[in-house]
Amino acid sequence: MYTTSSLFFHTLAQVGITHAFVNWGSDHPAFLEDLERQRVEQGDTIIEIITCPNEMAAMSAAQAFAQVTNRPAAVIVHVDVGTQALAGAVHNASRGKVPILVFAGASPSTVEGELKGSRNEWIHWMQDVPDQPAIVRQYMRFTAQINAPENVPHLVRRALQIASSEPKGPVYLWARREVMEKEIDESLFNAPASLYRWPLIEPSALSPSAVNVIGDALAHANNPLIITSYVGRNPAAVPALEMLSRLMAIPIFVTCPSATNISLSHPFFVGVSFLAPGTHTPLLSAADVVLVIDAEVPWIPMNKDKQGDFERPSDDARIFVIDSGDPLKENIGMDHVASVAELVCRASADVALYQLLNSGRTGAATGFYTRSKSVQVVHDAFIADMRIAEALTSEPNVPYAPSRIFGALRTAVENKVPHPASTLYLNETISNYPLAWSHLHPDTPAGMLSSGGSSLGWALGAGVGAVLGGASAGKGAGKVGYELVVSVVGDGTFLFGVPGSAFWMARRYETPFLTIVLNNGGWKSPKLSMLDVHPEGHGSKVSGNQLTVGFGPAMPDYVGIAVAATGGWAWGKRIAAGDPLGETMAEAVRIVVEEQRCAIVECVLESI
Repeated sequence: MYTTSSLFFHTLAQVGITHAFVNWGSDHPAFLEDLERQRVEQGDTIIEIITCPNEMAAMSAAQAFAQVTNRPAAVIVHVDVGTQALAGAVHNASRGKVPILVFAGASPSTVEGELKGSRNEWIHWMQDVPDQPAIVRQYMRFTAQINAPENVPHLVRRALQIASSEPKGPVYLWARREVMEKEIDESLFNAPASLYRWPLIEPSALSPSAVNVIGDALAHANNPLIITSYVGRNPAAVPALEMLSRLMAIPIFVTCPSATNISLSHPFFVGVSFLAPGTHTPLLSAADVVLVIDAEVPWIPMNKDKQGDFERPSDDARIFVIDSGDPLKENIGMDHVASVAELVCRASADVALYQLLNSGRTGAATGFYTRSKSVQVVHDAFIADMRIAEALTSEPNVPYAPSRIFGALRTAVENKVPHPASTLYLNETISNYPLAWSHLHPDTPAGMLSSGGSSLGWALGAGVGAVLGGASAGKGAGKVGYELVVSVVGDGTFLFGVPGSAFWMARRYETPFLTIVLNNGGWKSPKLSMLDVHPEGHGSKVSGNQLTVGFGPAMPDYVGIAVAATGGWAWGKRIAAGDPLGETMAEAVRIVVEEQRCAIVECVLESI
């Protein structure tokens, strides 16, 4: 016997979905029944089912899986409450432009047994809300209700066509319980439902006039600058970006990254900033041409450097914006860059960059030799400053600085896993974002990811999804998956990540990853926000605990949480001032790589 639920799973498999991250409820009897039918008839399920005790962990895992594989994943949750419990992971997937198909059941609409699956539990009344998809609609690229089995193949393919076309993002399907219980004819189940004739939108190009204008501007610029945040989400764009930079001696500065956009050793890579005042490159205010390509926030207009000068382009600078999906940031209430740009273009980054490379202008860059030398000096100073910071020793009884921790971690990783393609960093360090993106920055594309959004709690579930995705996509030097996945988080982020659920998932599905917890005693970012607005106010004189952003004095046992959630399978250690840093990092990496277990290292920082 086949049901609508049978057809739903069959359709997902036909269109290439391989993993579903699930949190079951009373709306899913037909799903559970059909999965067991699959096991009985075929020996296993046609899609790998990943049980997730928490919905945000489920969607975070699905997001990382999709980020790693460049293929959509599925998430299945329970009615309105499961939809709500997806929480900030919906924001992250939307802002990070990650294709995920979310399905939620809904309370039955019949109450007297008229149809199979009618209401027979009290919660069916509690969970029947007027507009369930409204909970997430503003974050979704598409929402639709499945009203009958006949339109399941069409709705799934339309949803994925939209989710996987620029601007990519999550989609949401939902159905009443009776609909998913409905028995269907075998001919409907066996009908082919591939993505043939459901193509994605073809990558768009710059217009010929835009190529001419931007190409001429870059060729004749005295001080050009490229700014990006996520060009690295498009693997084909990274070599084109690096080549354009080399051929025209254009420095590349990265703001608010969510992907590895450029190799660390690239001679014209000049730094990373999350746009705290005084952290932007001085090259911005001196630039006469600025190319903003696939960037979230390239600068903040009101910010000033330590000299009191604005950290933004001059009024005379020529600014060009290229974005693969949303150059006007249409789903953001206010944006400032498009209002000062000479041209705003929707074009795929790789296509646009190769158009500029092939425009015949790269060999005639004004001031190429002088600029190449001066930019190389900036790059070398950027690298040297990091290495100096990593080597600084702490005073006795003074906690290790984040730079020192990152240096020890990177050294341990490189010693054990020498091929850079075999390691993936997941960065959710928040107040330490700039340092982590700089010190841990891989010298290879696709070596580090962030959520792309601002809702905390992504990295732990993402660790599970990244290990699964790496194996599924044949990542790593051996094409069998990553040797090592490293999630680097703050103590607040660790708790937001629902560690009990995330580490249970890691144990259940044998997805070992290393977690580094930077414990500064609470939420540093809210305190920094307060100090930005009230630098000498009352709050500037008191501790984080007094401000109610601290977690002390009785801190959680972060290592203990992870070990307990895995039933003792995970290994962990806490590092405070004076404890062996390099040796601990090396042992943690060894545990993950050789013993295939999760490892957790809590690093105590200076308290907020």
